[in-house]
Amino acid sequence: MMNLKSAPRLVCSVVSSAFSRITRSGVALAFVLGGACLGLSSQAAESVRVLDGKRYHLRSADTPEWDFFEAKKPHGPRLEIRFSAEASAREATLFLYQDDVKQDWRVELNGKRLGSLFLMEAPLIHTLTIPPGGLRDGDNVLTLVPPKPNDDIMAGELQLDLRPTREALAQTTLEVRVTDAVSREPLPCRITIVNGQGALAALQAGADTSLAVRPGIVYTPDGKAQIRLPPGRYTAYATRGFEYGLAATNVSLAINETRRIDLQLTREVATPGFVSCDTHVHTFTHSRHGDAIIEERVVTLAGEGIELPIATDHEYLADYTEAAAKTGVSRYFTPVIGCETTTAKGHFNSFPIASGSRVPDPRVVDWPRLMQSIRSNPDVRVVVLNHPRNIHSNFQPFASTNFNAVTGENKRGFEFSFDAIEVANSSALQSDLRLGFYDWLALLNYGYRVTAVGSSDGHDVSRYIVGQGRSYVQCEDRDPARINVAGACESFLKGRVLVSLGLLTQLRVDGKFNVGDLAVGVGDQIRIEATVLGPSWVNADLVELFANGVKIREQGIEANRRKPGAGIESGGLKARVSWTIPRPKHDVHLVAIASGPGVSEPYWAIARPYQPSSPVWKPRVLGATNPIWIDADGDGKFTSARAYAQALVERHGPVPDKLLPALGGYDEAIAAQAASLMHRAGIQFLDAEVERELREASHATQRGIKAFLGTVSRD
Repeated sequence: MMNLKSAPRLVCSVVSSAFSRITRSGVALAFVLGGACLGLSSQAAESVRVLDGKRYHLRSADTPEWDFFEAKKPHGPRLEIRFSAEASAREATLFLYQDDVKQDWRVELNGKRLGSLFLMEAPLIHTLTIPPGGLRDGDNVLTLVPPKPNDDIMAGELQLDLRPTREALAQTTLEVRVTDAVSREPLPCRITIVNGQGALAALQAGADTSLAVRPGIVYTPDGKAQIRLPPGRYTAYATRGFEYGLAATNVSLAINETRRIDLQLTREVATPGFVSCDTHVHTFTHSRHGDAIIEERVVTLAGEGIELPIATDHEYLADYTEAAAKTGVSRYFTPVIGCETTTAKGHFNSFPIASGSRVPDPRVVDWPRLMQSIRSNPDVRVVVLNHPRNIHSNFQPFASTNFNAVTGENKRGFEFSFDAIEVANSSALQSDLRLGFYDWLALLNYGYRVTAVGSSDGHDVSRYIVGQGRSYVQCEDRDPARINVAGACESFLKGRVLVSLGLLTQLRVDGKFNVGDLAVGVGDQIRIEATVLGPSWVNADLVELFANGVKIREQGIEANRRKPGAGIESGGLKARVSWTIPRPKHDVHLVAIASGPGVSEPYWAIARPYQPSSPVWKPRVLGATNPIWIDADGDGKFTSARAYAQALVERHGPVPDKLLPALGGYDEAIAAQAASLMHRAGIQFLDAEVERELREASHATQRGIKAFLGTVSRD
C-alpha cells in the first residue's frame, strides 16, 4: 500500500534506482510518465503516482493467440491492482501501457467502468479519465476485465495523475510544421509520436478541430499541429502514405517547454498516369463502427495521399464533399459516392452512385438477384466482391464448400458477375497473404474477367491505416480534385489497375503492351519487364512472374532501403527485372507480384490478420499487377484455360487414354480445368487404368490434375 504524500519520493526512487536492472517498462516510465524526475514543480510532482511499474501478460482464453506468446506463461486472464488513495472531488487521470489489444478489455475502478483499452495492436500509452468521486478513501481496486474472445495482450505501467486529463497532458507543447521539400508548401500528413521505447505517446492536440487525433498519432490537413504531451523524450515522424518519404527527429521536452520542429517530406514514388484509389472506406458517422467520423476521415485520406476515395459506408450513400471543404482538403482528392451492400451471404461495394439514389437491399442474399438489384442503379459501373475469405454471419464466400480455389468454379452453381475482387484488404489480411491472389488467378483461369483491387476497408483513424492497401488506376492525374471518374471506372473494368500494399509493380511485354492489354503478334520469344517501385522506408526482396497462375520466373532483389529522400531522382525504383520466355502453345495471362519484408515501424505498421488461420504471422509488403493477356495462338483474342480444356474435351471426350496425352504441351492450369470436366463426367481418378494413364502424362498435366483432386478430397 502507498500513501499519496510519499508519491514524489516513490516515483523518483523507481526511476533512479532501477537503471541497472529495470525492464523496458521502467524506462518508459522514466521517459514518459516519470514526471517527478523531469523537473516538475513540487505541486505537479505531488500529483503523480506510479501504481505499478510492471508489464503483465494477460490471456483471455486458453490458447496463445500468436506464436510469440507460446513460450510465455500469462499472469492470468485479468489484472487487479490494489492501492490506497484519498477521495477526490476533481477529475483525475490514469495512464497505462498496452500492446496487442484486439478485443474489448474493460477497465474498472472500484467496480465501476472507466472505459476500455484502446483497440489497437501497436504498443501505446493509453489515457483514461477518472471522474470526480471515482477515487475513494483507503483501498481502491483497478481491474482489467477480459473479453470472451481469445486475446493475448501486454498491459501495465500504471500511473495515476491527480490532475484532470487536459492538465495532465498539457505539460509541454510541441509545434510541428510539415512541408513539401520541393515546393515548401504545407502538406497534409500523418504525424506519429512515440516515446523512448517506441510506444505511441499519450498526447492531445489543443483546440484544433480539423485534426484527427489518437494515441501517438495526429493527422493534419495543412501540415500544422500544436501537440501537448507529458515531459519526456520522443521521436516524431511525418509521413504521407506510400508515395512520400519519411521525415523524423528526436526531441526532449521539459515541463512548461514549447518546442517547434520543421519536417520536410519528399515525393519519392512517381506514378504518372495513375491515380491512387481506395475502393473501401468507412466512417463511424454512417457505418456506426470504428471511430473515424466523416471530418476525420477526409483528413486521413488527404494525409495518406489517396486521390480517389470511394465512400462505402454500410447501406448508406456518404458524400465527402462537404466535409472535405470544411476541413480544407478538397483540392487533394475527388470523392466518389459508393455503398457497401452488407448481406448475410457476402459484402459488395458498388460505385459510382448519384446522391439521393436508392440504396441496394441487403436482405437479398441470392447473388444473381443481388447483382441485378445493385446494377439497377444506372450510375453503377463497378461492383467489387469484398474480402471473400472473411467470415461474416457464419458465411465465407470462398470457403471450400462454396468455391474451388484451383479451378475458380462456383460450387453454388450460378455464374459470378461482379467486376472486381479484393485481393489485398489491409484491414482484413489473411495469414497467407497470397491466398486472395490465388483465388483471383483461379477465377481468371475459369474465364472470368475480374479485376484485382487493393483497399483498406478503413473504419478507424489509426488502428488500421486508410489507404494502406490501395489501387493505382490508369487515369489522367494532373488535378487530384478533378479526376475523371468515368475514365477511372473504365480502367477498373479493363483491368488497368495496379494493387499496392507498400510496393508498386508494373509490367510490360515486348516494350509496348501494358497491364490490361491484349498482346497480339508476339514472336517466338516474348520479352517481359517488371518494374518495382516503393518509398525509401520500404524494402523489396523478390519479384515473381505468373502465367495462368503458375509461377514461371522469380528474381531476388538486393536490399535497397535508402535514406529518406533518396528515391526522388529514381522515382522510387527498387528493381527492374527482365525475362525472355518462349511463346507458349496456348494463350496465357501474365501477372507480376513483388514483395518484401513487412513494415513494423509505428508510422505505417502492417496490421496482423483480421481473422487469422494460424498463430504464425510474417508480415510482407507487396505490389501486384493485373494481367497482360498474351494471344499466343495468334487468333486475335484471349482464350482462357477453361475454354481450352472444354475444347479438348469436346475433341477427345473425357476419356483418359485420349484426353491426357492431348494435354501434353498445355500448362497445369488447363490440366486442372480438364480434370474438373472429367470429374463432372464421372471419371474415377482412382481407377487403376486411369492412374496408369496419369503416370504417363506430362509433368504439367500431373500437377494440374493433382491440384484439382486436392479440392475434391475436401468436398
